[in-house]
Amino acid sequence: MSNEKPTMTSEEESRRVAEEARETEWAGRTFVRELFLGNLALPLIHPFPEREADSPEFESFYTALSDFLRNEVDSAEIDETGEYPEQVIDGLRKLGAFGIKIPTEYGGLGFSVSEYCKAMEMVGSYDANISALLSAHQSIGIPQPLKLFGTEEQKQKYLTRCAKGAISAFALTEPHVGSDPASLSTIVVSHGDGYLLNGEKLWCTNGTLAELLVVMARHPDTNKISAFVVDTSTEGVKVEHRSRFMGLKALANGVISFKDVYVPREDLIGDEGKGLKIALITLNTGRLTLPAACTGAVKQCLNIVTNWSNVRNQWGVPIGKHEAIGHYLAEMASSAFAMDSVAILSSAMADRGGYDIRLEAAAAKEWNTVRCWELVDKTLQIRGGRGYETESSLAARGEAPIPVERMMRDTRINLIFEGSSEIMHLFMAREAVDKHLEVAGAMIDPKKGLGAKAAALPKMLAFYAIWYPKLWLKGLGNFSRYSDWGRLATHLRFIDRASRKLARESFHGMTVYQAKMERKQGFLFRAVDIVMELFVMAAAVSRARHMLDQGHPNANNALELTDLFCKASRRKVKRLFADLWANEDDAKTKLAGEILKGSQAWLHEGALDMGWTTETFEPRPVTTLSPSPGEPPKAAASGS
Repeated sequence: MSNEKPTMTSEEESRRVAEEARETEWAGRTFVRELFLGNLALPLIHPFPEREADSPEFESFYTALSDFLRNEVDSAEIDETGEYPEQVIDGLRKLGAFGIKIPTEYGGLGFSVSEYCKAMEMVGSYDANISALLSAHQSIGIPQPLKLFGTEEQKQKYLTRCAKGAISAFALTEPHVGSDPASLSTIVVSHGDGYLLNGEKLWCTNGTLAELLVVMARHPDTNKISAFVVDTSTEGVKVEHRSRFMGLKALANGVISFKDVYVPREDLIGDEGKGLKIALITLNTGRLTLPAACTGAVKQCLNIVTNWSNVRNQWGVPIGKHEAIGHYLAEMASSAFAMDSVAILSSAMADRGGYDIRLEAAAAKEWNTVRCWELVDKTLQIRGGRGYETESSLAARGEAPIPVERMMRDTRINLIFEGSSEIMHLFMAREAVDKHLEVAGAMIDPKKGLGAKAAALPKMLAFYAIWYPKLWLKGLGNFSRYSDWGRLATHLRFIDRASRKLARESFHGMTVYQAKMERKQGFLFRAVDIVMELFVMAAAVSRARHMLDQGHPNANNALELTDLFCKASRRKVKRLFADLWANEDDAKTKLAGEILKGSQAWLHEGALDMGWTTETFEPRPVTTLSPSPGEPPKAAASGS
């Protein structure tokens, strides 16, 4: 009999690497995780965190940034030329905009996550190209991982450079690798007092401008992944290709190759083999830029459609007075309040010490980006042909250059940036069932023998004998709970009931599907959608109540917006619950398998045959890439 260990399949290896990178130590209870378990942990989000009064330093920066955007940044020109003007980048450097969150001892502005997100909300309302530049640098580039995991020497060396305006980027994705870390092909090996790095990275945002990179690479002997600071002036670093996109035309994004690049050992971030965990933790807080920027974009859309709906007449009355458009306006306003509430709450959570932000950040990113895309689409619909026309064309014929067309192109990528919608759902679903896998994992794992299952049975029975009945019994007093919340009480009671129902349904799903549960993405995604709706409802309710308690001048307006939003959200949640068990998931899965086998190829008839085959779509190595038209690849990346 062979003593060799069974070889893992590529799928099993991918899961192993991903599981090892998960943060298994929770810093404490989190609101979203508790919703998955059937608990409305209201004290975790209420009283709603009030934004502190702006410090003189932040107020000065915010005003200067606002003036700079309005007076110095020509967004139409940036979009049309596909480049960041040097004077714009220099102006951002002089403002300190590349060091917003970098501590003052390293030359940064030292502002909090909440203050940073407030600034990025304003930038997001004006120019998504600038938002992407600043976000990729500060949220996932050098500043964030070094703040969390860097040595004092690394901080002194690199944070000071970043604060002065040295642009940085995050290099993880590869041509053959999307969200599968086990397939990482960029290799790092020990060499003298440091390492040698070889490989290539795709879609490295800011990469064609960056002076500094955070690079993820795999050790071939252990298959573990480490994170490194790499200076792009190092021999062997090369910008192979500048990528161009549907939107974000100036995005400094491309393919970066590394050929025998020497990295000093002191430029290893954190411990060797901990790179993927560092990347994931960095992304947790880094994701908070997008909810804020999307909120800014939707607020701008609301401004656009409000003004347009008052002046554009159809059949003798302003279009806003037609019910169809009026409904769009009401939906956009109530959603803007909810998005704002989620963005404020999540950034405040990140500023709290010891609070686990993973699920809240993922939910905020996913919900706000999807809602933003939907509402920008409605904005274009309300503006009609003028929404589809470019701002330059509008200006050329004497109309106001309202950039809805540009906003739509720029907004779509947010559903993919920093974790696609599907990956966000999988991430939240995996964390949501963590407790169940801890308690009952052995019982549903087909690889576990009878002995292991028998040993796990007492623990499982002890947990569920208490937990499951409570999900029913806690509802007995629900009719009178939260009575001091007035009109908002009914929404809190719904969140409470829905949370317990979701916990029961998730448990039922595990008992029905057992080890196959992880494949039931239709079921899991609906469960995640339900929790996200409950989270956003709770954020809006808490904020409206706080505004009422504080006597805010717009408190009654906030109450109306929250009430409308929650009514619509409750209907969506009810539909999602119904769809958990009554759906076409199995039929779709079966048909998808047939499509992949080619049985439905006859449906292609009538489309022009382009000669595309599966080989056409195979990712190609960097060596086959050619530079963008009129733009030869640089010998090395340059920060200025």
